[in-house]
Amino acid sequence: MLIRVMYDDGTFDMVKPQRLDLLLETEKLTSFKRSDSWVVIGRDALRSSRSQGHKGVERRAC
Repeated sequence: MLIRVMYDDGTFDMVKPQRLDLLLETEKLTSFKRSDSWVVIGRDALRSSRSQGHKGVERRAC
């Protein structure tokens, strides 16, 4: 599955989800297309990267 993205310079591209994660981390994008609408970086909610892991307190019982 490819995701439509818009770069900072106004150009568009189609990228794989893994590439989208990298582009978001390096702040190279202005926006990207979800199935229902465009997401504007800095305005709309983004999911956190799966590679970052959980940073909160562990609350599950051992």
